[in-house]
Amino acid sequence: MADDVKKPRFSSIVVDGVKYKTFLTDRYKNRKKYEEHNPSKIPAFIPGTINEIFIKNKKKVKEGEVVLILEAMKMMNSVVSPMDGEVKLHVKVGDIVSKNQTLFEII
Repeated sequence: MADDVKKPRFSSIVVDGVKYKTFLTDRYKNRKKYEEHNPSKIPAFIPGTINEIFIKNKKKVKEGEVVLILEAMKMMNSVVSPMDGEVKLHVKVGDIVSKNQTLFEII
């Protein structure tokens, strides 16, 4: 019976150049990988519905220009361009978006 028991397996991770032996849970192994912040990708800061889009796809925008309106909790939130560039839309009017879903990119 003792032979049927699975032995825990150690894994190695490196933190700041130091290698550690540890047990890793399945939750840790299947976690969402870290993505470095990309200032050109504009995410939804709250779940809501795309109410209106003012800029067409592949059109130039200036910093501070309103690109779309995100309706959340009966409030109309203006989403502005953080920089000059060309807009690549990832949503359309009527789309329901979740928090952190990419609304548009500045390319």
